[in-house]
Amino acid sequence: MAKPNYSYEKRQREIAKKKKKDEKQAKKLAERDTSRDNDTAPPSPGSDS
Repeated sequence: MAKPNYSYEKRQREIAKKKKKDEKQAKKLAERDTSRDNDTAPPSPGSDS
């Protein structure tokens, strides 16, 4: 019977973790950018007090 390659399995888990972390960070960044765009929209011309 073949011996299991634990190093390969560990590397694959690490790659999966990194991919998931990067996707989560990209999603957060995208949400932050969209909220920033909404906050910095110029005021409408008739809104001066």
